[in-house]
Amino acid sequence: MKLYTRTGDAGKTSLIGGRVAKDHMRVEAYGTVDEANSFIGQAMTLMGDEKLQDIYRELEKVQHELFDCGGDLAIVGDKLPYKANAEMITFLEERIDAYIQEAPPLEKFILPGGTPAAAALHVARTVTRRAERCIVSLKHEEEINEHVLKYMNRLSDYLFAIARVVNARLGVKDVEYERSAIVFRSKDEKEA
Repeated sequence: MKLYTRTGDAGKTSLIGGRVAKDHMRVEAYGTVDEANSFIGQAMTLMGDEKLQDIYRELEKVQHELFDCGGDLAIVGDKLPYKANAEMITFLEERIDAYIQEAPPLEKFILPGGTPAAAALHVARTVTRRAERCIVSLKHEEEINEHVLKYMNRLSDYLFAIARVVNARLGVKDVEYERSAIVFRSKDEKEA
């Protein structure tokens, strides 16, 4: 098998259902999803501690789901059934809710960092947000699987939550942004 085909040498690439320029918004969207997936993989290499193995396994699942999202973004029109679905989003929401309970209470914005694994997760989170913005831009122009957009939105929240849990499990405190107002309140405080 050859890794190069020479079919893209003129600046075009194949999608499922047609060919487009390599700088087409659809290519930018799935390419940025792939970039986020790569940063998640990098973060996983920093999770050798036994306390993080459940998160590591979840991230493996997420990596497969990101391939599904990228594949869905590579489909022009409705040529094939989409893979990304509501169950993937529900899983992330359930995990976020659990991790919020595990991490220390949060009132202010925090600086990305802490342990090497948490810092890498914050990078993956910001790339995931960029992928989400690319998908929104694509949605203005073409049809997409709406589950992909929702998934990327939840994924960035999930990555934030697990970055905080990684720091907590490894005994490293998050550093609050010192000029931050109190921006996160508990449910009880909001209702008061």
